[in-house]
Amino acid sequence: MIRSLRTTTGIVAILAAGALAAPQGAAQSGGAADLILRGGTIYSGEAEPFRGDVAIRGDRITYVGPKAPGTAMRTIDATGLIVAPGFIDPHTHVGEALASSDPAARLVLPFVTQGVTTAFIGVDGGGDPDIARTFGTAKAGAGGEGEAGLGQSTRDFGINFAAYVGLGAVRAKVIGAADRAPTPAELGQMTDLVDQAMCDGALGLSTGLFYAPQSFAKRDEVVALAKAAAAKGGIYDSHLRDESSYTIGLAAAVDEALSIGRDASIPVHIAHIKALGVDVHGQAPAIIAQIEKAQKAGQIVHADQYPWSASGTGLSAALLPRWAQDGGRAAMLKRFDDGATMARMRPEIAENLRRRGGPASLLITSGPAGVEGKTLEDVAKEQGVDPVDAAIAVLRQREAGVASFNQSEADIAAFMTRPWVVTSSDASRGHPRYYASYARKYATYVKDKRVLDLKRFIAQSTTATARLFGLEGRGELKAGAFADVIAFDPATFAPRADYAHPALFSTGMRFVLVNGVLALENGEPTGAAGGKPLPRTPTGQCE
Repeated sequence: MIRSLRTTTGIVAILAAGALAAPQGAAQSGGAADLILRGGTIYSGEAEPFRGDVAIRGDRITYVGPKAPGTAMRTIDATGLIVAPGFIDPHTHVGEALASSDPAARLVLPFVTQGVTTAFIGVDGGGDPDIARTFGTAKAGAGGEGEAGLGQSTRDFGINFAAYVGLGAVRAKVIGAADRAPTPAELGQMTDLVDQAMCDGALGLSTGLFYAPQSFAKRDEVVALAKAAAAKGGIYDSHLRDESSYTIGLAAAVDEALSIGRDASIPVHIAHIKALGVDVHGQAPAIIAQIEKAQKAGQIVHADQYPWSASGTGLSAALLPRWAQDGGRAAMLKRFDDGATMARMRPEIAENLRRRGGPASLLITSGPAGVEGKTLEDVAKEQGVDPVDAAIAVLRQREAGVASFNQSEADIAAFMTRPWVVTSSDASRGHPRYYASYARKYATYVKDKRVLDLKRFIAQSTTATARLFGLEGRGELKAGAFADVIAFDPATFAPRADYAHPALFSTGMRFVLVNGVLALENGEPTGAAGGKPLPRTPTGQCE
């Protein structure tokens, strides 16, 4: 269950390294333990690390301290391992896996094998307004497939999950893909959908204002929907309208998100914060100052970040102007066949390609046969055409996914060290972030580059996230908390996935428990599914 969270007093203190609460001390409830993790180095999420034990009975932790008394049905020797709360990923695209009819897919092993025990779905505006169906709490006959409906409550899941209601899904249901404002009646329908989703347990409202047709939504429309989420105690989660210099620019897009939060009286969460593209490299310090000014003025603002220099998106989203996507794919293809329209579109595509770093910076991760695993530059050379024509030729066949190398390491580090930024993956197929984000952040930014120390990495990936989003009993190791517990080898925890081989499991994660269920044992999946939906308790009046 997720509690209502209307304020985050002390957010900076919670997140900042060295400013976490004092150790809570060992505690134990009565009765024998089912499992004891003995002798590991424990990072509880609050206390300084110490060597000790974690005892578990059922789905709860019963003891955290120097030595668990008594015996257990099973004892695991955790000597030499880091024992920590399960990682919490606040921005993912794993709804499809959780919705699968295949029980193996619902285990979400790419997450389990890197220690992620809880994920948020419905991000970037994609969250189905039928949250009851998403959580499997809908009445009989209301099931479904896809991220639009995870369906039957009898299904087992490998991880816990919470969900947003999305502007894109709401807009599509009421308006479709057209570039127009809703009528007053339609806006009423949209706010009613958000209100009902909040009553059914949504975290809040997510938006993907960069993407058509969500990009057609004006600020006032977003504010109206955000107010509906705010009335039930939700959060406004935003993929900014511009993370680069596409339309209004990065700074103006941050300002828009902040203004929506102020006008709707709702906490603002900025998804996968970054400075995308050559025009905005080096702007991280200015964006940080902009956000921290709002925080000092009393606004609740925080963000998540994935530890990769390449983003992942669709080729059309990366390169096409939004007006070219008005009306959806069929309308887009007709524009490709119109000479006058293409004369207008080509220079805009070329400019979008430039700001992303050129055709060599776009690696095609999915798409038509023969292009996957190649850069747009490679495809253009093979076809003997310029990169703009190569991109159009690919899109004529089908949409393509791309890894877009568009960020600077200096900006990544600047955002990563802020006390209000937590870890995420933005996990999507074809990008190594699906399999390796937490392993990479540890291996690259803790061990190799030393941007963070281990305690801060764990806090950013567990306790801080749980507190920002009001996840009760998760994100820390203490008696009474849910037994989402991981143990990894600090010498070998590392990614294997890379851009050329994005679907390889990470190494070094030895044990993972989800609600007390052992999902990973000695580095091998057990096939057990201990995850559950985490509907949020709304504030305000619900029928």
